[in-house]
Amino acid sequence: MTSKAKSSDVKVLKGQEAEDAILQYLKRMNRPFGAVDVAANLKGAVPKATTQKILVVLAEKGEIVQKTCFFVANQTRIDAVSADRLTELEIECKTIEESNNVLAAEVKIMTAELSKLKNCPTDEELDAQIAGEGGSNEPICPTFVPTKIAQLTQRLISLRSGAPLISAEELAKVDAACIRFPPQDSNMLVEDLAIEFDSTEHNALEKGPLCAIQGTNTRSNLKRKRV
Repeated sequence: MTSKAKSSDVKVLKGQEAEDAILQYLKRMNRPFGAVDVAANLKGAVPKATTQKILVVLAEKGEIVQKTCFFVANQTRIDAVSADRLTELEIECKTIEESNNVLAAEVKIMTAELSKLKNCPTDEELDAQIAGEGGSNEPICPTFVPTKIAQLTQRLISLRSGAPLISAEELAKVDAACIRFPPQDSNMLVEDLAIEFDSTEHNALEKGPLCAIQGTNTRSNLKRKRV
């Protein structure tokens, strides 16, 4: 029932229309066909017996060439591809091949990344591990992670609410240290502490015989104590 309904929808060609349809089909496909194949590929527009007769007529006219029981469009009457067009097609083919190589490399990288992701635990598995319900993957200390998360969350809440980063006592200690030891350069520190350095005469005196060691009794040295 279905095949009859389909065949009834196809317009049956006759005469010159059938001959033109078969010739155009052979030229478009440009490969050998038998009468049965041509009739089937035309969806029944030309009956098989009529197709066989038309193919013979076309062969006699020189429109197609008969090879045993197959027919093919006459190659001398088909436009050949020019050399320039062939060069363009070769360049296009090479470009497509290069693009395919790039895409293949990207696919390889993405496949490796996908394999890594598949080996990673899912969100549900991570939640189970954090909750201490991971089975063989259970953390060493199940209560550590939730406690640490709670502590960090509480600290984050205090920071978001505008709480100081350090306590008032710590700030007071820092202020006291700054007052006791104010930052200054070395020259200012020497002046503030009234430090005196040895002069050239002092250095010569210490190197002279008056401050030299006499005997084994070092207590008799007159070497001046440096400040």
